[in-house]
Amino acid sequence: MNLTNSQLILAPMEGVLDHLMRELLTSINPFDLCITEFVRIVDSLLPERVFHRLSPELAKGGKTQSGVPIRIQLLGQDANWLAENAVRAIELGSNGIDLNFGCPAKTVNKNKGGAVLLKSPETIYQIVSNVKNSLERHQVVSVKIRLGFDSTSLFSEIVDAVVQAGADLLTVHARTKTQGYRPPAYWKLIGQLPHHSKIKIVANGEIWNLTDVQNCIEQSNTSHLMIGRGVLALPNLGAVIKDGAKPMDWAELSVLFQKYCLLELQGENSFYFSSRLKQWLRYLKIQFPQAEQLFSAIKTLKDKDDIVRQIDYFTK
Repeated sequence: MNLTNSQLILAPMEGVLDHLMRELLTSINPFDLCITEFVRIVDSLLPERVFHRLSPELAKGGKTQSGVPIRIQLLGQDANWLAENAVRAIELGSNGIDLNFGCPAKTVNKNKGGAVLLKSPETIYQIVSNVKNSLERHQVVSVKIRLGFDSTSLFSEIVDAVVQAGADLLTVHARTKTQGYRPPAYWKLIGQLPHHSKIKIVANGEIWNLTDVQNCIEQSNTSHLMIGRGVLALPNLGAVIKDGAKPMDWAELSVLFQKYCLLELQGENSFYFSSRLKQWLRYLKIQFPQAEQLFSAIKTLKDKDDIVRQIDYFTK
């Protein structure tokens, strides 16, 4: 399986894949692009500090230290304000703009953002078109969707709206909003789209290992992939997929985990040190029994020093 000419994208995961995690994962994986957590747009042009807080990489040429480009993701329903903020993000150094129509969070959907917009392909068309027309022609606008909200009945219409609005890339999470993250992912529905020749299509959802990669590519009819939860569970999954690397073992992961702890403790958000580590361990224990043991040892701890002592014990 040769994926040399295929695009491998690190997914946006709200509250999980922040700039520290992007830094860590891009240092060991051949990602072509990272999408940030979303910037929520309502009815104003947001100050520059909001974009910089979400993506400190903007101050470094819009790339991670490993040289992987960063793309700001916007979420909202007002086409004009989304366009205004897209221009600002580009001016600050974002490598294109990504538009979120896939977030299944109830709070987001209640406020008419994310996946709820899948009910209105016309609204999606207006947003994508406005954002695309607000930017210079060479600037890339990518879109993230699901197969639909409660069903897949509007899927083709949604995709057609994205294509007709002039988007350059479309990522499809192969489940509806109602299906959430429950297996399986319905990659075959992506493969049935007639739009593959008109827009670059990226498949996303339920990619945990090489077998999943092979099945996804065969069924979705695209070799462009976006991975998120899978690379949190196996941190070098991108290298396994694209470079033929061996899945990392616990000893290698221990070094990486120690590095992440140091980054978190030194970062501006060290207050969230405990919750961030526990959140990552919930994914790591899918692949590593030792992560399950470490999670059990620290899950009730609050003090940073106590947590660090347990981490040292389990990763030495």
